[in-house]
Amino acid sequence: MEKFDLESLVRSNIWALHPYSSARDEFAGDEGIFLDANENPFGQNNRYPDPHQRLLKKALSIRKQIAVENIFIGNGSDEVIDLIYRIFCEPKRDKVIICPPTYGMYEVSANINDVEIIRIPLTSQFEPDIDKILSYPARCIFVCSPNNPTGNSLQHVERLLREFHGIVVIDEAYIDFSARKSFLEKLADYPNLIVMQTFSKAWGLAGARVGVAYASEAIITLMDKTKPPYNISSLNQAEALKALSNPLEFERQLSIILEQRAWLEKALEKLPVVRHIYPSDANFLLVEVTDANAIYQYLVDKKVVVRNRNSVVGNCLRITVGTPEENRALLDTMVKWLGA
Repeated sequence: MEKFDLESLVRSNIWALHPYSSARDEFAGDEGIFLDANENPFGQNNRYPDPHQRLLKKALSIRKQIAVENIFIGNGSDEVIDLIYRIFCEPKRDKVIICPPTYGMYEVSANINDVEIIRIPLTSQFEPDIDKILSYPARCIFVCSPNNPTGNSLQHVERLLREFHGIVVIDEAYIDFSARKSFLEKLADYPNLIVMQTFSKAWGLAGARVGVAYASEAIITLMDKTKPPYNISSLNQAEALKALSNPLEFERQLSIILEQRAWLEKALEKLPVVRHIYPSDANFLLVEVTDANAIYQYLVDKKVVVRNRNSVVGNCLRITVGTPEENRALLDTMVKWLGA
């Protein structure tokens, strides 16, 4: 790609922004009599959290083999998405490219930030239309790989990194379930790349709301100075650190989910109401059925809750891989619907 000029892509007010300096920015030690942040002196959770998540970033740095300076931690992936818009997209002026069907918050956040959306749908094979994407000028593009709700890993994304004249955000929320390599190994090659990952999926911490962005040190610096001062609570940082400290449990759960994904796919494809199951590199299956609305409602009535994606991909249900017991209950309920 041609010489990358980050400043030309950043909103001028953000580039010039002087970040808020919190009490924990001015003193980062762990010991002392703390009378600097107007905290209640009593209790176990009375102190503000580390605003830079130093311990958590260090643990992630070791696991991912990525320098701490290339890591940003947000209050869920949605905060990361919002920050990207705030940093790179001027309201009412700049454009973003989104490739539906994909994660809906890219569009919602664009609307909140008053950024014009260029929708370039995935092809019939659920792949990005690279030539068409490159024909439109835009400040940034979001691609999800493996994609939600289709489950497939996207092809030819590296061409976007080489030829797209803007920020390329690759959302890897489901990368742990895929045999494909992460784009983290490409960070040094592409200064326009932002890789998003999360603790909400394979790490089992959806309730903790911890999202991660990996990018150049220059982009991470912009994120750090734009975020709220204490964006990740001490409780949530502790939960993420606890998960990272137990890699064997992570691998055990991941192995079960992958085994169950294969089992569920084989079991579902035997049902006459199932027309097609799309290949998945995620922890869910996109399943085309004869009547998505009717089957979804029957399952809900039986207290088995899947996601009806009929409005996004015709007659499709998105089914998350659960425990072996949950997957068997789903299958048994669908068999009962056939006999209803």
